[in-house]
Amino acid sequence: MTTKYLFFTGGVVSSVGKGVTAAAMGLLLKERGFNVAVQKLDPYINVDPGTMSPYQHGEVYVLDDGAETDLDLGHYERFIDNRLTRVSNFTTGQVYAETIAKERRGDFLGGTIQVIPHITNEIKRRIGLAAKETGAEIMILEVGGTVGDIESQPFLEALRQLRNEVGRENCLFVHVTWLPTIGATGEIKTKPTQHSVAALRSIGISPNIIIARADQDVDKGLCEKIALFCDVEKDSVIPMKTADVLYEVPLLLEKLGVGELVLGKLGLEARRKPNMRPWKKLVDDVRKPKPTVKVALVGKYVELQDAYMSVREALKHAALANGVEVEINWVHSADLEKDKGWDIVKKSDAVLVPGGFGSRGIEGKVMAARFARENKVPYLGLCLGMQVMCIDFARHVLDLEEANSSEFDRGTEHPVIDLMIDQRSITDMGGTMRLGLYPCLLQKGTKAATVYGVAKVDERHRHRFEFNNSYRADFEKRGMIFSGLSPDNRLVEIVELADHPYMVASQFHPEFLSRPMRPHPLFVGLLKAAKERAKK
Repeated sequence: MTTKYLFFTGGVVSSVGKGVTAAAMGLLLKERGFNVAVQKLDPYINVDPGTMSPYQHGEVYVLDDGAETDLDLGHYERFIDNRLTRVSNFTTGQVYAETIAKERRGDFLGGTIQVIPHITNEIKRRIGLAAKETGAEIMILEVGGTVGDIESQPFLEALRQLRNEVGRENCLFVHVTWLPTIGATGEIKTKPTQHSVAALRSIGISPNIIIARADQDVDKGLCEKIALFCDVEKDSVIPMKTADVLYEVPLLLEKLGVGELVLGKLGLEARRKPNMRPWKKLVDDVRKPKPTVKVALVGKYVELQDAYMSVREALKHAALANGVEVEINWVHSADLEKDKGWDIVKKSDAVLVPGGFGSRGIEGKVMAARFARENKVPYLGLCLGMQVMCIDFARHVLDLEEANSSEFDRGTEHPVIDLMIDQRSITDMGGTMRLGLYPCLLQKGTKAATVYGVAKVDERHRHRFEFNNSYRADFEKRGMIFSGLSPDNRLVEIVELADHPYMVASQFHPEFLSRPMRPHPLFVGLLKAAKERAKK
């Protein structure tokens, strides 16, 4: 069949929930028997988010093939449960880099390079490439940012052209917008939505469906008003009240008949009846009263919780599997260095130290690892969280006082964490790490092997520094177990402590492979240990 395209644009403000809505829509269409692929078009000029501060952009989500992408791809994978590749995300930076490289090679035969047609052609080429590589019957495309942003204009222009090239009957524009409430009167306002649709129409795009997001119920009268002023059919304005459970969004869309509406507008019929029962059970389980387990998340970017989006979701998935409610207490690692925030850590049933880069707040993370080790508090370290666990062990168990990572102290006498040999000559920051899926062999009888229940796993990585093997024997003598290793035995993947209820840490990022219905074993193990501690 001809590929059908579903374009998602955002209106009024950013972070309006486009990504979650697009992901939920993908699930509804997949449930109806269609092969769905998703692509995020990011208008910023960075080549990828890999070098961007988490404060600017939230977490960097890593795919199997090592692509560093937008956090919305995490929503796509968690909802639709498709393993995505680098064709699923591209940026203005990549589009311009490719176009300029072609011009330098002389591919344009001396022509003047312009936004139209050269930049828009490159955007369309990348969309076509994703459709071809994934064999998608329905392509869902989300344009980052908000309509009216100067950066997103070339993307919207490319989509306008694409609609004519593939045929209007094969395209659908879905505009996700925000309805603000005026505090004094409690009145919901549609005017910003009218303006954002007017901006969209001024560049030649009329939305087919408007999803109107609000923090309270949107009545039928408001939907009819939006339909009238924005020139869409009444049944094509979908009111979407903010859900208190993220995974309820597909159920709300299903209840509002959005799946059938989209198929009808694309001239398609469902191949099977969607089975939303697992999602309904999931949401019901979330809502059930459960005992609470407290996890102290000791991070460097805790002011913006989106920086740890996948970690937060993985904890929620694992909590459900253990029949508990997880209360995440956010602790800034730099505060621990100033003797602040310890009351939160001490009251918690588990400590989790996630990844990060740079030396700020590192000593606080080392202190958190030491606290968990000495007080037998369940601990899970992710990437940098594994490295600080090793630094603490070297300093306070092996008495190597100056032990550190050469990332934070180049002249350290004991670099227990060091650069990989093949990384030492690299000076560029972008894309120079061990990125993507790598195999890990689990050692029999260890906690890691027990929670996984298999002998070999593949996990996603994003780091430049590794455990220094010249310290391996010393660590093992004092009770550190290297429970996960690369097949050639050269790289340490998982470490754990022998005499501890659960002190496990991985060099990879397990949070990227956790799914609502398939929580990640390392997180399940952490919350199981935390639950047992809470009972005591």
